[in-house]
Amino acid sequence: MHEIGIVRQLVRTVSAFAEENHVSEIHEVIVDCGELSLIIPEYVEELYPVAAKGSLLENAKLTLHIVPGLAECDDCDEIFNVIEHKGCCPNCGSFEKTVLSGKDFTIREIVVPEKSET
Repeated sequence: MHEIGIVRQLVRTVSAFAEENHVSEIHEVIVDCGELSLIIPEYVEELYPVAAKGSLLENAKLTLHIVPGLAECDDCDEIFNVIEHKGCCPNCGSFEKTVLSGKDFTIREIVVPEKSET
């Protein structure tokens, strides 16, 4: 299960960002998880509270957005979902493709509380 290392790095990265930017509270971390990234979203969600314990993210919500694994067929230029079509172009049957999206695991947004004006 390589997700534990990924989740630990997520916590380290967000904590470092918070420290560098003098952020004392984080409400939510929003992450894009690609269908083709070989990362299992359920494992990330399960491991996050354990990895975040004792850190600035301990009470922060984790939101995962699943990014579809899309590809363009090299033979007919059809754009299709790789997983849904088992890697085969639904238009021409070719397996030759260029992956367009869904391979990454990216921190999209770090939500911090708004500063109240007093």
